[in-house]
This record gives sequence, structure tokens and C-alpha cells, in this order.
Amino acid sequence: MAIVSAALAVAAIALAAVSGLPGLWLARERPAPDRLAASLLGLGAICAASAALLVAAGAPDATLALPWRVLGERVTVGLDGLSAFFLLPIFGIASLGSLYAVGDFPAAAHPRNARRLRVAFGLLASGVGLVVIARHAFAFLAGWELMALACFFSITAEDEREEVRRAGFVYLACTRASTLALTGAFVLLHSASHSFALDGLAQIDPATGRAVFGLALVGFALKAGAMPLHLWLPGAHAMAPSHVSALLSGVMIKVGIYGILRMASLLPPLAAGDGAGILALGAVSAVAGVAFALGQHPLKRLLAYHSIENIGIILMGVGLALLGRSLGNREVELLGIASALLHVWNHALFKALLFFGAGSVIHATGEGELDRLGGLAHRMPATALLFGVGAVAICGLPPLNGFVSELLLYLGLLHTLVEQGGAPRMLAGAAVVALALVGGLAAACFVKAFGVVFLGEPRSAAAARAHESSRSMLAPMAVLALLCVAIGVAPQIAAPSLEAAVRSFDPGLAAAGPGLREVAPFDSISLGAALLLGALAAAAAVAARRVRWPAPRDATWSCGYAEPSPRMQVTASSFADTLVGILRWLLWPEVDAARVAGPFPEPARLDTRLPDPVLDRVALPVARRLAEASTRLRWVQQGHLHAYVLYILIAVVVALLTTRGDLG
Repeated sequence: MAIVSAALAVAAIALAAVSGLPGLWLARERPAPDRLAASLLGLGAICAASAALLVAAGAPDATLALPWRVLGERVTVGLDGLSAFFLLPIFGIASLGSLYAVGDFPAAAHPRNARRLRVAFGLLASGVGLVVIARHAFAFLAGWELMALACFFSITAEDEREEVRRAGFVYLACTRASTLALTGAFVLLHSASHSFALDGLAQIDPATGRAVFGLALVGFALKAGAMPLHLWLPGAHAMAPSHVSALLSGVMIKVGIYGILRMASLLPPLAAGDGAGILALGAVSAVAGVAFALGQHPLKRLLAYHSIENIGIILMGVGLALLGRSLGNREVELLGIASALLHVWNHALFKALLFFGAGSVIHATGEGELDRLGGLAHRMPATALLFGVGAVAICGLPPLNGFVSELLLYLGLLHTLVEQGGAPRMLAGAAVVALALVGGLAAACFVKAFGVVFLGEPRSAAAARAHESSRSMLAPMAVLALLCVAIGVAPQIAAPSLEAAVRSFDPGLAAAGPGLREVAPFDSISLGAALLLGALAAAAAVAARRVRWPAPRDATWSCGYAEPSPRMQVTASSFADTLVGILRWLLWPEVDAARVAGPFPEPARLDTRLPDPVLDRVALPVARRLAEASTRLRWVQQGHLHAYVLYILIAVVVALLTTRGDLG
């Protein structure tokens, strides 16, 4: 069974890699290429799910040797509980995204770039899959580079737009920095263990292990988009096609989480300060991410900042687990790692659902700005319902899945508060406050988003002409919504995969003491969800009896005006103005407000913007100044061959003078 599960994982990766290739030779104006790519990715998802189920059922870890050698070492891949746990969302979201693209990004409507995007999308899924099963540094970096380049071409599918090209190149620069950090970590590992194999690393020197983990943390946090290393994420998520955005947010950024967990499981035990640092990083990322999301006006950019928020929540769980391990508190470690892993699944589900919902809105209206939408619940009822499910889930409200993983994190933090003292207790208390703040701001943000997009009256002609999306777009959204409900009502269904992943992360957690099912109150969560659903159903039945049908209809938010217009409605800016004002010290909003004066003032416009604190305020200004400074060195480029030969000679002489040891 072990070899079968690993072979199924490899088959899923291979199917994803070739999913877009047949479409290169098929007629682009027909739907066959889109459907064939979706079918191959769907078959890959079945293979990945089968492999994950075998591992959850108790199949032992498996390793396969590939027909490659690097420096005399055989390159290997393998499957264990942690890899299998990540394989499920990778190929599940990729499969649903390819089906969604049949309606949202068909080849007939995008003859210039749909074929290229199909190939890149499949390669992106296969690269992510290769990363999570790699057991050798070469295989890991091969998958990492495949993922990085395929992601670049996926983000820049509509490269005729300048803002898309800009987002793609920012991503490319960041992924180069991430690869550089990881390469340094692997080189340092090789110098300590004399091997590139990703096993047996617990015996290396603890100081070297901490240095390796520090380099790896930088590389993985860049990929995950944790604040303040998130500078590529908002633009890439906002500019990519919607099914690509769903894969980036739901799957690709989780590779950073996987890498942190894998390194932490392989290296010698980390100090308490390392876990505390990751916990603090997660809290900062969560609070800052949701705060900046609150002030965004483009719908997909708003969702992008919520990815930063949820990566922060996952990192809080990871940091709590590492802190609990270093303190010898088994229950805290178990709750921390379980909350982080379960939130990996949960975020993949509800964030893909929300990006699909945003794509459905943009597909129907051609508008992505909140203040150009409105009234879509009447025109797109299915999209509104499904987006609402995702909004409730991402806010961590019962009875949906986001509540379960956040509850586990709360329990772990409260255990730390009760059982520990000193700095861990203070940090846990601050983290509880941060998590509560994140929940409140997320609820306010999605009340704004849902209300402005789906309620009220249309704010533009495009919104007034909106229509419901096709079944190929709604079906993936319905599947994701049902999974959000299923895990929220019956989290026990995730327990076998969670337990297998926890065993891979720390085999000692399964050796003695209470297990996950004893520590996590899954049965109580199910009972509470059932009672809540029953109460909601009863309230709906009572309301249905008392409401007069058909009810008299008037413009939403008419406020008693005789002739209300869409301009009288609450806007996204006005809704969030109070909270943005309170958080002004963090957000630094830019406001352009024309002065209104006189009895008959000219039409005026109010514009508010939230420049990204890292990209727009630091990275880009520094890059521009460096570019301007580099122009002063143009005299070095003489255009004469003898000058370049002289430069080479100088470099060789410097290298010889600085080289130590016997050159003979």
C-alpha cells in the first residue's frame, strides 16, 4: 500500500503537468481543450485523493527513487501524512479551478492567451505537488522553480495590461529572492550533513540547524506572503484570472507553510524564542492583513489582503506548536499544529470559494470596483448565496469550517495562558487579543463587501445588466460551499488526515498521552452546530409564516426619500471610514477630497487610497533611487572590447589574491 500511495501521488503530478498540452494542437475556438484539461486535472485530483485516503487509513510512509543522480546521490520523492494532507487541497482546488475556467476563461473568448494559461495552470499545480513530496533538495528546488515560473506565466496571462505586467514582475523579483534564501539553506545543510537528502537532519549541530531554519523561514515566508514579506501578493492575486487567484491563495502560498513545518520536523528542536517569534509574526500579519483589507475598494484586492490575514492565523498556530514543543507542553503543541493544519484546508476552501464568487461578479458585470456594483443579489442569487457562505466561513463564525480551526487556536492559546508563566503567558495573552481583533475586523470587512456588492441598488449600468453565471462556474462554488458546511458541522471527517499529518510533524505526539480526538472538542462542535442550524431553520420557518408575499418593494436604504437614487447609498469608503480612521496610525490612508463651496457647487469627487506599506512606501521608492543612482555608472560601459577584457583581468587578479590555500 505504501508504494501504491506514492505512485498515485506521482501520477497526479504527471497528469497535472500534461493537462494543458493537448489543447496546443486542438482548435482554440471550441470548448474541447478546456474540457480536456479539466478532465485530466480531475483525474489527477482522484489520484491525489486516493493517495491521501490510503495514508489516512494507515498506509506507511513510502519513498520512490527517481532516475536522476545529483553529485552521486539518488533523487527521491515520498509520501507521508504531512505531504498527503497538502496534496488534497492542491489537486482539489486545481481541478475545480480548471472546471471554473471552462465558463470564465474559455479559449473561444480568449484566443490569444487561453492556451498558454492552460499549460501554465497545470504546470503550477504539478510544481506545487512535486514540492510537497520531494525528499531531496534537488527535487524540492526543481518543483519550486517549476511552480515559480508557471505561476509567473499564470499571473501574466492577460499581459496586454500594464498593471498585470507590473504585478508579474514584482512577483518574479520576490520569488527569485525566495529561491536564493532556500538555496543558501540547502547549501548550509549540505555542509553540515554532507548530503542533499531531506532526512536524518536531527543530528546536525543545533546552531547550524537554527541558521538553516532562519534562511528557510525567510524563503518560505516570502512565498506565503506573510507581512511584511507580502509585497508581491496583493497585486498578483488581484491581477491574475480568478481561477488562478483561487489557486494562488488557496494552494500556492500554503507551500510556504508546508516548508516551515517540514523544516521544523526535520531539524533539531528549536528554542522557545523561535516559536514565539513565528507566533508574533503571525499575529502581526493577521492584524495588518485584515486592517488593510478593510480599506480596499477593488474586490479581488480586498480578498488578497485577507490571504495575508489567514496566513497570519496559520503562522500563529505553527508558532504555538513550536512554542509548546520547546516548553514540553504536549497539549499546546497538539492544539497549535492541529489548528494550523486544519486552517490550511479551511482557508483553501473558503478563499477559493470567495475568489470564484468575485470572478463570477466580474464575469457578469465587467466591474471589480466595489462602488461600481450593488444590487446583484436579485440578478445573481446563486452567486450571492455562495459568496455569503464563504464570507461567513472566513469570519470564523459557526457553523462553518473557519470557526473550527480558529477555536482550536483559541484553546491552545488559553492553555498557554493557564499553564505557563512569564513571557509565554504574556505572548499568549497578546495573541488572544490579536485573534479576537482579527475576527471583528474580518466581520466588518465582509459586511461591507457583501452589502456593497449584492445589496442595495446597482451603482452602474454594468451592474444593472448583470446575469447569473454558467453552471460550470457555479458547480465548483457549490462543492466548496458544501465542504465548508461539512467540516463546520462534522469536523471529525478531517480527523484521520489530521492525525496522520500530526504524526509526520512530530512522531512523539502520537507516542503517549491524549490524542487529537481527546484534546479537540469535535463532538461538542458538532452538537453546537446542529443546535444552531436547528435554531436558524426554526427562525426561518417562523419568518416565512409572518412575511407577506409578495412584500411591498422599495429601493434599499431609501430612508424615506421620495426619489432615492443609487448615489444616496452607503459606499465602500463611507462604510469603512470610521474603522479606517481609527486605524489611521497603521494604514496611513491618502485622501483626495475636492472642496465643496457655494450654493451651486461643481461636481466633486472623493478618492481614498491605501498604498501598500512595504511595496509602495519602501520597496518601489528604494528601487527607483537605486535605478537613478546606477545611471551615474554608465561610464563603466565603454562599448570597447579592450575595456571589458581589462575588467575580466582585474576580476581574475582579485580572485587570485583573495583565494586561500594551495592553488596548485
